[in-house]
Amino acid sequence: MADGIGEGEEFSPIEDAVMKSLEDVIDPELGIDMVNLGLIYDIHVDDGGNCVVTMTLTTMGCPLGNLLADQINRAVTSVDGVTGCEIDLVWEPAWDMSKMSRFAKVALGIHG
Repeated sequence: MADGIGEGEEFSPIEDAVMKSLEDVIDPELGIDMVNLGLIYDIHVDDGGNCVVTMTLTTMGCPLGNLLADQINRAVTSVDGVTGCEIDLVWEPAWDMSKMSRFAKVALGIHG
């Protein structure tokens, strides 16, 4: 069981900046960013500037390729005050289309 997911804690300004930066990381198969797809579950930046990104992928068989991991690392560490990035890949809660933003659904032609 992953701690901290969906517990409603407010992001700090630096965590907000990390989330905003992650909007530039595009899922190569769907062409939509990781944030709008709902794949980013949590961001935590400690006092030392180390950031943990808790995220999932659309399916368990979907590989987190080196390219995607590198893009996430670059986006996170581009934020002032962040010194390192760790990706915590989780499968619970499982991703489904309800986690996508309205923007992502419209872009993919999904209505509802």
